[in-house]
Amino acid sequence: MQVLGVNWLILSATGSATSVGLSLVLQAAPTLLLGLWGGSLADRLPARPVVLATQVAQAALAALLALAAAGAPGSVAPVYAIVFASGVVNAIGGPALGRFGAEVVPARDLPNTFALGSIINSAGRILGMSLAGALLPLTGTAGLFLVNALSFAAVIVAVLAMRASEMHRLLRSETDRGGVRAGLSYVLRTPWLVVLLALALILGSLGRNYQVTMAAMSSGPLAAGAGGYGLLSTIFAIGTVIGGVIAAGRPRLTVALLLVTALLTGVGQSISGFMPGLAAFAVLMLPIAAGAVIIDTTLATRAQLDSPDHMRGRVIAVQGVVSAGAGAIGGPLLGLLCDIVGPRVTLQVTGVAVVLATVAAGLALARLRGRAPARPALTHAAPLQLPPASEPPGREPDQQRVPVGVASGVASGSAEQAPALT
Repeated sequence: MQVLGVNWLILSATGSATSVGLSLVLQAAPTLLLGLWGGSLADRLPARPVVLATQVAQAALAALLALAAAGAPGSVAPVYAIVFASGVVNAIGGPALGRFGAEVVPARDLPNTFALGSIINSAGRILGMSLAGALLPLTGTAGLFLVNALSFAAVIVAVLAMRASEMHRLLRSETDRGGVRAGLSYVLRTPWLVVLLALALILGSLGRNYQVTMAAMSSGPLAAGAGGYGLLSTIFAIGTVIGGVIAAGRPRLTVALLLVTALLTGVGQSISGFMPGLAAFAVLMLPIAAGAVIIDTTLATRAQLDSPDHMRGRVIAVQGVVSAGAGAIGGPLLGLLCDIVGPRVTLQVTGVAVVLATVAAGLALARLRGRAPARPALTHAAPLQLPPASEPPGREPDQQRVPVGVASGVASGSAEQAPALT
């Protein structure tokens, strides 16, 4: 709802699509600049107070947007400033929210939690866009922002109502662990995580950003106009709900599932470039959107559960930076390709690139598994707890927990082993 309101407010004030694009850059920039610091903060502080503080801040910023819109400002500078501030809050609060989600449910239920979260987000996006479309002619953008500000009250009340005694506390990092530098060091010395994040960057830049390619297809080869673009956006959102349901129904979310889904969506992306009409193209968007959610949910699950507790916030932050970077790179790149070679060729070529990147990632992960020391296959999502007696004296408590899929040498500074593919 707020995204639609901001875009419409800026477009109405400036008449420039470039000005709308600038607001998207301002929203994403703080994650690129501050995301890792936010992850370090999330690993050191209790998650619940941070989540509450960021929700209150977002409600206040939405209320400020309502005031700015009601005042009919001659300049969009105040709107840009609020959008940037909202991005800063997201950069700080996003990793804490991820850790908080892992504290609300036991580790074995975390994959389903991510999947259900995707369903709720997708359903909320559909509902929010529909409600915004109905309210905009009646209340203007100020009304949209006010409704959005009030909606944060439900989240705040829900978080306050949760019993602390029923939380599943994660081990927190000590302040002397090096913060951002330690997080980057962990990621860079964990080859399987580097491979997955590199794949996520390619999938996010070339295999996503469908708002760009759907708009180009609708206004170009499909000749469907704005109405067709709206239909495609709705169908894509429905596909994300379907993907969330599928992910929630899976007993395990494995790397193999991620790779197979990425292959299928890459093939589907290439095929979509050959679709002759709007109906055929729209039908193909359903499985592609579902696959996108399955990939995101699986990546989030593996990155969290296969990383030690005291690094989770920073791993989540790195994921956020990769996602923001993919959007910043992919959107302009796909737009440029659509202008130069057309949207059909763009979809065909980038789909092939996604397939090749997925195959390369699968081979790299298989190689990492092949050179890792032999150990029993790990098939459960929950972290593996080693007996305390096996630890040498003086070992930090959070170093006694060896996460699934990370090398058995994590505590000694090695993180060579890839997660199980099955």
